[in-house]
Amino acid sequence: MKSEIVATNLCFAEGPRWHDGRLWFSDMHAHQVLALNADGTVESIVEVPNWPSGLGWLPTDDMLVVSMTDRQVLRWDGQCLTTHADLAELASYHCNDMVVDQQGRAYVGNFGFDLHAREQPKTAELILIDADGSARVVADELRFPNGTVITPDGESLIVAESWGARLSVFDVGDDGSLGNRQVWAEMPSGTVPDGICLDEAGGIWVACPSTNECLRVEPGGNVTHRVATDQGAFACMLGGDLLHILTSSTSDPEACQQQRSGRIEVVTAPYAGAGGP
Repeated sequence: MKSEIVATNLCFAEGPRWHDGRLWFSDMHAHQVLALNADGTVESIVEVPNWPSGLGWLPTDDMLVVSMTDRQVLRWDGQCLTTHADLAELASYHCNDMVVDQQGRAYVGNFGFDLHAREQPKTAELILIDADGSARVVADELRFPNGTVITPDGESLIVAESWGARLSVFDVGDDGSLGNRQVWAEMPSGTVPDGICLDEAGGIWVACPSTNECLRVEPGGNVTHRVATDQGAFACMLGGDLLHILTSSTSDPEACQQQRSGRIEVVTAPYAGAGGP
């Protein structure tokens, strides 16, 4: 499968979400949330000074944005950016990806350690933010919790553990709590699973920056499809049956700003998107 480039000159695109017929994403090191329109133009939505990452929407249609380095989740109502939840006392390090369920509950992961300073990896936690902004840890001992999806029935949450080279699955309780952790799939040797998205046939697309590709994986780890990219694939999102892959030559913050190698690539997928996001 070969992708087509539809947007270029981005610093570092992350956290893609399909919403209201277009792709929304964070250009992390340009400090902006952007949207890719159907005509290929890129629209600036809001500036987030402290590295925007994961995105999601409340039932009110207000947008939630992870603000990474100050460990907050912000709320954008179309006019004002306010603090929805402060996670500084709960998150081990910079917050990153997020998924928001139909009730407006947000699950947020974090690095666990200073990746760019090449610290030794440490485990991290998943934090649940209820719709009212209250927050608590619902899972821990995760090896760099990254991309996250919720199944269409709302009963399971699947998270990519980048440093664990696996996708792990939890049962979701009525109150949003997570339990019964299991391995959903072990990833192929050498892959570092980053952003993920779920399709209607129950497969998960996994962006793998270490191998410059996006893989479609079934429960248990069988790989059914591969899309090769010529630079790191850091995130992916289905909009209908169109798979959007966010790529970059580097994730280093300073190099991203200098090189602006970030881009969005698309390819037709065998199945449409499903579940959340």
